[in-house]
Order: sequence, then C-alpha cells, then structure tokens
Amino acid sequence: MKNINYMINGVLAVAVIILFIIQFSGHKIVPGSDKNVTSSSDSSSLPIAYFHIDMLLQNYNFARDLDEQITRKQENARANVTQQMRNLESEVSEFRYKVQNSAFLTQARVDQEQERLMKKQQDIQMLDQKLTQDLLEENRRMNEQLRDTIMHHLKEYNSDKKYQVIISSDGTNPIFYADDVYDITDEVTEYLNKRWSGKVEEKVKE
Repeated sequence: MKNINYMINGVLAVAVIILFIIQFSGHKIVPGSDKNVTSSSDSSSLPIAYFHIDMLLQNYNFARDLDEQITRKQENARANVTQQMRNLESEVSEFRYKVQNSAFLTQARVDQEQERLMKKQQDIQMLDQKLTQDLLEENRRMNEQLRDTIMHHLKEYNSDKKYQVIISSDGTNPIFYADDVYDITDEVTEYLNKRWSGKVEEKVKE
C-alpha cells in the first residue's frame, strides 16, 4: 500500500520468535545432560501461523477503500491549493501590468494592492500547511482503524484457538524462513473481505 501502512513492531516479533522457540519447539533440556530430548507432545504441525501484511493490504478490500479515500482527499487538497495559486499568479501579473502602465492613481494604492497580494499568498501557504496536517492526521486515524479492524477480526478468526501465535511478516521482521504450511495470508484475507461491508464511514468534523 502506498498510503496505508501497517507494521508489527520488530521487538514484538523477536519476542514472538523467542516464545515460539521456548514453548512450541517440542524440545527441552534434561538437567545434567547436554542433549536435547524430544518431548512426547511433538506433533506434525505447530500452533503458530503467519501472514504477509503487504499481500493482505493489497487484497483486503477495506484497506484498498481506505487508500482510495485518502488518495481522493490528497488530490482534492492539491487541486484546491493549485487553483488558488494560479488565481494569485494571474492577479500578480495584472498588478505588474498596472504598475508598468501607471494605472494606479497614487503610490498608496500601489502599496495597498501589493499588501493585499502578499496577504493572499500567506493565506494560501497557511491553507497548504493546514491541509497537509489534516491529511497526516487522517492517515494516522485510518492506520489505527485498519489495525484495530484486523486485530479484531483475527481474534474472531482464531476463536477456536487453533493458533497460539499469529505473526505478521512484512519483510523487516526476523522471520528468515517459515514453511508455507504456516502461511495463512489468503485465508485471513478471504475472512476479512467476507466481513467488510463495502462502505467507508467518513469522519464528521465538529
């Protein structure tokens, strides 16, 4: 996702790997011995799974809708500022033409018009800054909304306690190798999409 990013903290991933090694490896050290002893609880698979967050976000309809929404807002904000800058440039060109042709009756009128144009430029710059801040806040809010939604539905998905640990792999976590049998990306994506109503609620500003 270009606009929507969702990452599991690397420290958490390390902790999960340690937990995985300690609790789910099925091996233990017998006191007084240097050899690992395989416990009788070994099974063909472990209660652990992972999914690729980048692939999930590309195919999760809710994430794609959020991305489209923030993109539209960015485009509208850019168009708004661009149009106002063009209007200002037109007024500045007209002002220069009038000055060159002595269209103003007094120097006071020249100064007054110049101050007005400078004030308008400052207002546009302030608008640009405000729109940028608003978009950053909106992006942060959407990230939180996306994270909370995924966490909520993952708990539902795993309500049968099939997995004791579910890890997100985004290319930065220390998961250097995992068998595909533990990859539930497609399964989780399908589950999330089935529970997406297809409507992004706009936040009402007070």
